[in-house]
Amino acid sequence: MERDEITSFLIRAKKATYAGKGAETVSSRTESHDLEYTEGELGYLDTYLGGAQFAGEEAIWISGKPYWSMNYAGQVIGAPFSGDFLKEALLRVPTDKPFRGPAEYSNGDYTYKSTVKGDFGWFQGYEVIAYKGEVIYECHYHGTLIK
Repeated sequence: MERDEITSFLIRAKKATYAGKGAETVSSRTESHDLEYTEGELGYLDTYLGGAQFAGEEAIWISGKPYWSMNYAGQVIGAPFSGDFLKEALLRVPTDKPFRGPAEYSNGDYTYKSTVKGDFGWFQGYEVIAYKGEVIYECHYHGTLIK
């Protein structure tokens, strides 16, 4: 399967699950929030723990074999945090770096910024949300191909 097909699938999965306010499925772990998406032999799972402080993982399987994974951990550090604004930013996931949101996105008093080093096979990133210029949310993320 071509990498472009897989990243296109990942973007559709992200938009259909958390960012797109998709429904949660049965928890895979005690008190986890799980969101699944499948297309044929491709499967995606986003599973996380917590709320204002959280940690989670997104992963892709091809024909039941793990292919790619991204871990993330973040926290709300100020007010007024808007989960809807975060989801709005995450819906704008770029095709060349399909990890979180775009390099920068603003709406009203909120600004989202994400910086990332690496590529689909090995990467590390950091995202923040600022309200009127003050950072109120942060999240670290990293991931890799599974071999």
